Amino acid sequence: MSDNKYNPQEIENKYYKTWEDRGYFEIDGNKEIQEDGKNFAIMMPPPNVTGRLHIGHALTFTLQDIITRYKRMDGFKTLWQPGTDHAGIATQNVVEKQLLAEGTTKEEIGREAFLERAWKWKEESAGIMTTQLRKMGVSPAWKRERFTMDDGLQKSVKEAFVHLYNQGLIVRGNYMVNWCTHDGALSDIEVEYEDHDGKFYHIKYPFADGSGFVEVATTRPETYFGDTAVMVHPEDERYKDLIGKKVKLPLLDREVAIIADDHVDMEFGTGVVKVTPAHDQNDYEVGKRHDLEFITVFDEKGILNEYAGEFQGLERLESRNVIVKRLEEEGFIIKVEDHKHQVGHCYRCKNVVEPYISKQWFVRKEVAAESIKKTNDGEAKFFPPHWINSYNSWMGDLRDWCISRQLWWGHQIPVFYCDDCDHEFASQEDAPGACPKCASKNITQDPDVLDTWFSSALWPFSTLGWGNGDSEMDKLFKSDDLKEFYPNALLITGFDILFFWVARMMMMGENFMGELPFKDIYLHALVRDEHGQKMSKSKGNVIDPLDMVNKYSADILRFTLAISAAQGRDIRMSEEKLELNRNFTNKLYNATKFLQMNVDTFPDLGGFCMDTPLGKYMVSRLNVATKEVRAQLDEYKFNDAATTLYRFIWNEFCDWGIELSKADKSSIVELGAIFKEAMKLLHPFMPFITEHLYHELSGTSLEDSDSIMIKKYPFKTKQRKEEETFGIIMDAIVSIRRAKVLVDMANQKIEKAFVKVDNVSDEDKEMMLPFIAKLAKVETVEFTDAKIENGVSDISDKCETFIPTDSIDLTPIINKLTKQAEKLDKEIGKLNGMLNNERFVANAPEDVLAKNRQALAEAEDKKAKVTEQLQSLQ
Repeated sequence: MSDNKYNPQEIENKYYKTWEDRGYFEIDGNKEIQEDGKNFAIMMPPPNVTGRLHIGHALTFTLQDIITRYKRMDGFKTLWQPGTDHAGIATQNVVEKQLLAEGTTKEEIGREAFLERAWKWKEESAGIMTTQLRKMGVSPAWKRERFTMDDGLQKSVKEAFVHLYNQGLIVRGNYMVNWCTHDGALSDIEVEYEDHDGKFYHIKYPFADGSGFVEVATTRPETYFGDTAVMVHPEDERYKDLIGKKVKLPLLDREVAIIADDHVDMEFGTGVVKVTPAHDQNDYEVGKRHDLEFITVFDEKGILNEYAGEFQGLERLESRNVIVKRLEEEGFIIKVEDHKHQVGHCYRCKNVVEPYISKQWFVRKEVAAESIKKTNDGEAKFFPPHWINSYNSWMGDLRDWCISRQLWWGHQIPVFYCDDCDHEFASQEDAPGACPKCASKNITQDPDVLDTWFSSALWPFSTLGWGNGDSEMDKLFKSDDLKEFYPNALLITGFDILFFWVARMMMMGENFMGELPFKDIYLHALVRDEHGQKMSKSKGNVIDPLDMVNKYSADILRFTLAISAAQGRDIRMSEEKLELNRNFTNKLYNATKFLQMNVDTFPDLGGFCMDTPLGKYMVSRLNVATKEVRAQLDEYKFNDAATTLYRFIWNEFCDWGIELSKADKSSIVELGAIFKEAMKLLHPFMPFITEHLYHELSGTSLEDSDSIMIKKYPFKTKQRKEEETFGIIMDAIVSIRRAKVLVDMANQKIEKAFVKVDNVSDEDKEMMLPFIAKLAKVETVEFTDAKIENGVSDISDKCETFIPTDSIDLTPIINKLTKQAEKLDKEIGKLNGMLNNERFVANAPEDVLAKNRQALAEAEDKKAKVTEQLQSLQ
């Protein structure tokens, strides 16, 4: 080899550019090896245009790239669809912070200028993200890269919205929603619940007739201004006589009635609860059942309004202590208790979320019905399979999906309102000329935008041209893209977006295409630190994948992620694991160096005939590995496939194949051809070093020849009889090495050794001898049918070996073993003495007795082995 050490930084950028420039990543990039009727499509979960590639991205894209490269080499017409997501809330937050740092706000610069800033940020961030993905060595069809707000996908979104709107499956109305006072309406799954150490406030609600009070316990005293009832359970004997009476709200003159409802838990708190229909999800349902008034006590920013009386103008959370203090001063607080409960937070800005009544747009839950049925009929398969239970659990409680967001960045809702006749209509036109009902030109578009997940729910088919109209991007697509690549063969993503994204793609895909969008769905777990902790900046345990690429290599990071990716189990990531796999990379490089020390270049394995026994054996072992890797990749068992490759290349090829070749130099050419085939097998996992070593062994370079990535993926041929023969050879070598240890000659060459083995032909024995002699370091090896009396022996799985001791001075060894036996006798005697002492046994702790019994058993076992060795030597 030309270099003394493999330097990934020198070749990764160069190789990647060549791959991309030659179009290998595109759907026709492997045209020479494509087979008719074999199509494979996988969609990149579009990363948000808000930041850098993190370790979760690295895992997702590594697994996707492995399966894509495998399918591409296996003759499939392959599409890995890349792209990025506009990420409404997250991107708007980033741009708003930038404006604040400049001393201005989005309101000051206006919507149009703000959107210009957001587009500018998108271009910058998306460029960073795709550059990082290239550093990871991933191979999507970059010429087809999409963005969820590009011209074509905007048309797709409008078509989907208008279609569902006209079917009555998208509706608008006043509903109770999850409300973030910073980001606006959120869907149910955009709320993250966390345990919170709060307070339970016990408050007096005086009877209107002045006859006393009821004690009401609440965690939210700042919302009591919106109470329109007090509620008890109808069967609660303590309060039956109070039902129908009225109480006064503290500090206010307003009276509310005491009502009865089964919703109340008699065992919780005082059994008397306040009913605030406009600010609690459960109370909202109670309010509808009892026809109560709905009073909203703060605005969209969380500022208390006129219903809060003297507290008007305070922010809802900041007002709590002020309100409680005032209630205490007026004697309305009975007691305050510590109380742990769950509080919902915005998944983006972590603000406390409020149940809030607001006019919003919703996709009706009926849209999902057919996708749920087809999923449970087996038309989509989950890996690991238990995720079907989680899917069903969530879908079983599905509610209408709130899709409107109070943002500026995103797909503006394509609904228009006539200012003259109040007609509402949806349109795919950017600016409809007139109201379709009265022809007025005074029309206004809804100012809200769609939930980010609405557009990304269309991703499996909108990116294939569905609904793109006559956009510029549409011109890249052929009319049969949807036919060839929908449904997608596979989805790989993190389990944490099963409901955000996966379930919604399934409902939209089935609704618009009549089929579920994926045949297989692989959900991987989280990447944690080496102690199993979730990575976070605050903990200081974040592993930046790009730092690891620069420090180790893209190949090492990819292989480490893959070999750790057991289905359904979180990955514990550490630099120690990366170091171990750097050793694997070094092993590959050193194997190539050894082969080229003997032969400069090697043929490809295809059509090459194995003549030597070692070559036949190693190609048989390659076939076993190939069969296993293919089966494991087909079942998405990435860690098993990586382990199989590691075992074959390191343990079988390097540790045995290369070592055995030192006894038969004529096998080197064949081993080189086998190693080149192994590089093809490994290529999807470690694309750069396999490309490099394949060309080194071929005597070519990537610049003047085709890439390994469009060579045919290895396939299994038959196993050979040499499997059994070389199994005996390796067994005999290990057995003789163990016997040599008994005579203290482990690393020395000995004169003679005998091997006893059954059912082996004289021809095979003759072939075995040089391999056993060379690797066991024996001058002469003979096969025998008899037991050697004057010698040491070792029995293994396939044979028995003997080393004659006539010419070996055994005195030092016998003396050493004798001393060991004497020392063990003393230890055994001491332990027996203690354990046979009744007083000691009666008073000693049980753990001490257990340790002594274990120590005695171990000492007796050692003594038996030493005695056996002495007897064999004497």
